[in-house]
Amino acid sequence: MTMLRTLVTAGRQLATRSRVHALRHMATGPPKSAMSFPCIDRLETRQRDLLAGPEPTYDKVVTGYSTYTHHAPFVCDHMGILNGFNIAYESWGTLNVDKSNAILVHTGLSGSSHAHSHERNANPGWWEKFIGPGRALDTDKFFVVCTNVLGGCYGSTGPSSVDPQTGERFATTFPLLTVNDIVRAQFHLLDHLGIQKLHASVGASMGGMQSLCAAALHPERVGRLVSISACARSHPYSIALRFAQRQALMSDPNFNRGFYYDSVQPHVGMKLARAVATVTYRSGPEWELRFGRRRRAPELPPALCPDFLIETYLDHQSERFCLQYDANSLLYVSKAMDMFDISRSVTERLARQRESVVLDGSGSAAAPVCLNEREQLDAGEASSVETDEEILDDLVSGVRNVLQPALVLGVQSDILFPVKQQREIADILRKAGNERVTYYELDAMYGHDTFLIDVVNVGAAIKGHLENEHLIK
Repeated sequence: MTMLRTLVTAGRQLATRSRVHALRHMATGPPKSAMSFPCIDRLETRQRDLLAGPEPTYDKVVTGYSTYTHHAPFVCDHMGILNGFNIAYESWGTLNVDKSNAILVHTGLSGSSHAHSHERNANPGWWEKFIGPGRALDTDKFFVVCTNVLGGCYGSTGPSSVDPQTGERFATTFPLLTVNDIVRAQFHLLDHLGIQKLHASVGASMGGMQSLCAAALHPERVGRLVSISACARSHPYSIALRFAQRQALMSDPNFNRGFYYDSVQPHVGMKLARAVATVTYRSGPEWELRFGRRRRAPELPPALCPDFLIETYLDHQSERFCLQYDANSLLYVSKAMDMFDISRSVTERLARQRESVVLDGSGSAAAPVCLNEREQLDAGEASSVETDEEILDDLVSGVRNVLQPALVLGVQSDILFPVKQQREIADILRKAGNERVTYYELDAMYGHDTFLIDVVNVGAAIKGHLENEHLIK
């Protein structure tokens, strides 16, 4: 009897469990399968490939450039020292007899010296349609020079270069740079080429910072100024965007505080940083027209990997870039952009810092020289909160000697360097006494990258400014 009751109870329990299981199956459906992540699969594949033999692609990105070697010690604004440096440069056109027809083209953050094709490198340059016979920078009339900036990785000395003192790559032992440092290095190249005065200093984005800086630091050596989609000082919004990029990059486990050259490159961090940057380079209206809300494969279920066409675009652009530019160069050059400020107080403070470094006979720094009490006070004052009027007066004072013909271009759809910042450049130049300032505001949909795309409008403005003889008093 006991055995019978046990069997009945067991049968009831089994029936109950069967009903519960059936109810659960009805509620949850068939067994679940994990979502696929092809984008992560690709990153993991690249990681394995890099472990098999790291070889930075940027070493091979640009060829056919010339190299200027500066053999003397170079003291940077933040008191770091380079015991010489190289500057990669390319040129187009012919330098005239008195060397008065030279135009210096300044690049953006990751630009190389290869702005235009030539015999030693037939690949199209990053400003291919703006340079050449009859074009905006007419090589039938002008000798055009473009450099890879100090701190870059396309032939100029930067963090990926070998430190001659150690035989190892600089990595993050490389000194911090300013835009002023970059410009001063370029003028050493001009000295080498025997060019005492430029016909014009031309640049867009960070290049526009450099062109303005060149005219302010060497007003007697710059005949005309062209600044496109730039600023007189970096503003919090653009600083924040570049900070986010650097944080994404430095958070990559492969970053290793910048010492990654003998190991795996921080490719994931670079890809994320480039994705953020690409968002800032273009505009919402362009992407509405170009991509809308269209998906790559609308017949398939939504995916967490690139799904919308705008996502696939960002994924492609960042993927292409992540091993073509040195991560440390991105950190150093973007930080130089953040610190840019043409104000007189900042320029003079940086010069004092630089001049406070005393070199010994070997070109190394001797015992550090402290700033005197007055200089320390000035530096403290510069970091205090200033009124808008004080900031404006300081900016105007910083360009007090920039009196040459100046062209300032802004783009209404630019979110990285909004037109307010180009208006500020034009305003401070005029307030400083420059009566030959031309300001244009373009209604283009391409955002910050308009200077690379709008050949008709940007090119015409540049050409007119460079060739207008009536601008010269």
